[in-house]
Amino acid sequence: MLWGIYMKEFEILQKEVLAPGIKRFILSAPLVAEKAKVGQFIIVRVNERGERFPLTLVDWNPVEGSITIVVQEVGVSTKKLGRLKVGDHIMDVVGPLGNPAEIKKYGETAVVGGGVGGALAYPRIKALKSAGNRVISIIGAKTKNLLILEKEIEEISDELYVSTDDGSKGYKGFVSDVLKNLLSQGRKVDFVFAVGPTLMMKSVAEVTRPHEIETVVSLNPIMIDGTGMCGGCRVVVGGETKFTCVDGPEFDAHSVDFAELIARQQTYLEEENRAVCTFEES
Repeated sequence: MLWGIYMKEFEILQKEVLAPGIKRFILSAPLVAEKAKVGQFIIVRVNERGERFPLTLVDWNPVEGSITIVVQEVGVSTKKLGRLKVGDHIMDVVGPLGNPAEIKKYGETAVVGGGVGGALAYPRIKALKSAGNRVISIIGAKTKNLLILEKEIEEISDELYVSTDDGSKGYKGFVSDVLKNLLSQGRKVDFVFAVGPTLMMKSVAEVTRPHEIETVVSLNPIMIDGTGMCGGCRVVVGGETKFTCVDGPEFDAHSVDFAELIARQQTYLEEENRAVCTFEES
């Protein structure tokens, strides 16, 4: 009986390709779905020989006992996950981890999502709207083929702006440029949330800093256990060392040492690239 219950855990219920190399999974995870809150994440291990890596919770349904994640295939582990099919099982899913986001009424808010960050922005937009805020959503990608959840985000936003690096859709440039243009036009914004590539979040922080707008980012450093034991996810915030998994994952954008974070993220870049080449060759 216990084995039967275990086998229902972490089963892939639905799988959808959102863009090249980007997939959405709905997993059976009743205990996680029951406790999940906006801003939290899970730690996943695909199989016995796989590494542990974090994924932000995009959505969850406590009634159905399911959670939704969006995965971009970059390293070996995410590529392994991307190859699984409906009916397959993920070996380990631990969570929800991290501190829930602070959701309150700010007034005029902006949610900025770059790349896969568009999916991670989705639950924040819903939560801010439910708290009575007006939400300007800004999403972007390198090209229009990599834009994700545009329709879903538009449906829950008061305004939606789209940017692409190559100008193939929407504004030609970065999401931070769109926000900068809005502020330069005199738009009043009381709160900004940004999630996506680290350089993008750094740029958003620099855009809002002169305006003294409260800005929060969701960080994505190297992470292993998700409980603060390994220390791999440490970041410097306000001159103090913090552990993203237990102190975050969200922090005041104007206090984050982004230069240090970027350097740490590149520590194993050579090894990661070599591992991907070996995996794809095999």
